[in-house]
Order: sequence, then structure tokens, then C-alpha cells
Amino acid sequence: MTITPSETPSRAENWVKDSNTSQHGWIDQDRGAVSRRYDRVARIIPLFDWLFFMPPGFRRKAAERLQLGPGSSVLEIGCGTGLNLPHLRAAVGPIGTVYGVDISTGMLAKARALCAHNDWSNVNLLQQDAAEFTVPKPLDGVMFGLSYNTIPHHLAVLHHAWTLLRPGGRLVVMDAKLPPGLGGKMILPFSLWLMKRTMLGNPLIKPWEDVERLAGVIKMEQFMFGSWYICTAVKPANPQAS
Repeated sequence: MTITPSETPSRAENWVKDSNTSQHGWIDQDRGAVSRRYDRVARIIPLFDWLFFMPPGFRRKAAERLQLGPGSSVLEIGCGTGLNLPHLRAAVGPIGTVYGVDISTGMLAKARALCAHNDWSNVNLLQQDAAEFTVPKPLDGVMFGLSYNTIPHHLAVLHHAWTLLRPGGRLVVMDAKLPPGLGGKMILPFSLWLMKRTMLGNPLIKPWEDVERLAGVIKMEQFMFGSWYICTAVKPANPQAS
């Protein structure tokens, strides 16, 4: 059976939920603007791991939280230049399937070159809106790899991704965030300035809250004094919970 988009929150609903961001002067860019920005920064993406102090082994840990095995199928939303693909491909093995979706031509060119270099015939990369992605059968895992806060219609994409998961499948959101307390408040102005000029990731969005409302229960792991996190949810067997 083909999994197709279900009824999901509209962009207007996203804006209602995130209307508090307007008080900080943040305006989400449209998908075309996001794509063009990432086309420009694709060649320097690895530098951002260093610039934002990504914890050692962070990408590997996030892939492990999906609890994939040989023959599993997994989707990465916002696969970018493919920095998470080695971990996902290692988890599913040569008989599994990895899907990667991104809207940036420049980012996908890097990811495709990586796949060609490693001869990964079971990694399928597609340039399209993740809200329109379909698969022939339910997935074992879905990952938002440093992408959730950059997606203007993130709620619609999240709800659609949830429908793509099989019961018992896992959804992981890995990303950076503002640290808790006074430290987060102090660096918020700089974070807003920096994101507008680089990654276009809205630091005011709290993906873990969106996932918890959808899944009911999440596991939230924080790293580097709360500046990085991995949020994990398991799709219940009860179809009413999805």
C-alpha cells in the first residue's frame, strides 16, 4: 500500500501556534528562500558542526535512537549534504532502505556525491517537499536531522511524517536549542541574528513540545548544558494515537 499525505495542519495553523515569535521580529522564510540559502551554504555545511559546538558522536547517537536493524527502512527529512547518511545506512545495512528528502539542489548534490563514492545503491535521495513524500509501505524510522526549525510548515511535515511510520516505529528530532534559564535568554538576540544570516532555523520553535502533543510520550536527552538535544517518540500500536 502507498502511504499518502493525510490531513495536516496548514501554514496558517503553524503561524497561529508560533505567533509569539513575531514579538522577536522573526518571520519564517518561504520554501524557495530556504532552498536558495542552503544552495549557497552547501559547501561549508561541515563547518557549522564546529561553529555551533556539536557534541562528539551526536549524529551517531541520534541514529542509534531510531533502533534500526538490518533490513529496516528509514527517512531523513532535511538530509542536507548527507552527514547523517553513513550512520543510517550502517544501521539498516545493504538490505535496508534509506530515504533522504531535501528541497535544496546544492545540498542534495553533495549527498548524492557521497552516496556514489560509497556505492550505496539502497540510499534514495529526492528533491521535494517532505509533506508530499510517499512510500510503498510504512517506515521503521523517521529522523529530522537539524532541519525541523528551518521548515516553514514544520507542523504539517511532522504530522505527515507520523502517518508514514508503522506502529512501533520511531521518530527522532535532533537539533540545537537555546539552553535553559538565564543563559538562553541572554543569547537569544544573538541566536536570532545568527540564524537569520545563516541556517534560517527559528530558535523560538520547540519541536519536542510539538512531538509530545502528537505522540503523548517522548524521551528528551540534552547535551552540552542543554544546547543540543535528541527527542525520541515511538508510534503507539493503537491507531487512534496517531
